[in-house]
Amino acid sequence: MRFRCPAMVSIEKITDKLSRLDEFLSILKGMQGISLDAFLKDKILIGSAKYYLQVSIECCLDIANHIISAERFRAPSDYADSFKVLEEHGIVTAEFGLILRQMAKFRNRLVHLYGEVDDAYVHEFIRKDLQDFISFKKVVAGKYFPGAVSLAP
Repeated sequence: MRFRCPAMVSIEKITDKLSRLDEFLSILKGMQGISLDAFLKDKILIGSAKYYLQVSIECCLDIANHIISAERFRAPSDYADSFKVLEEHGIVTAEFGLILRQMAKFRNRLVHLYGEVDDAYVHEFIRKDLQDFISFKKVVAGKYFPGAVSLAP
């Protein structure tokens, strides 16, 4: 009979993803002061914003999926379901899980339905919703690495 060692959540994997997330959020925060009119006139800025939102969401998904694998939770059926799995195990609240699932769906729109993404919504997301990423970092750090992970982008 073969015995399997229990998997463990890797602080190195998580901190690497959080470090990348900090970098991306710093870039996005730099865009928060740009007016909607100036934002909508700058196609390079819009493309940059969409890319950094996409990869920021992907960092959160990578962290969620690492936790799911290490904890041997059920396999998610899609990206949004990754956050549902965390919710099922009490890692995130139901209210925050809903926000995270909407974020995953927004990522899918950025990747697959890019022509349908409203640039004004991207601007609004950057101005109002970056705190959701910080909240996710706090939840993960509080659960797995209290005091060990930087929370400031």
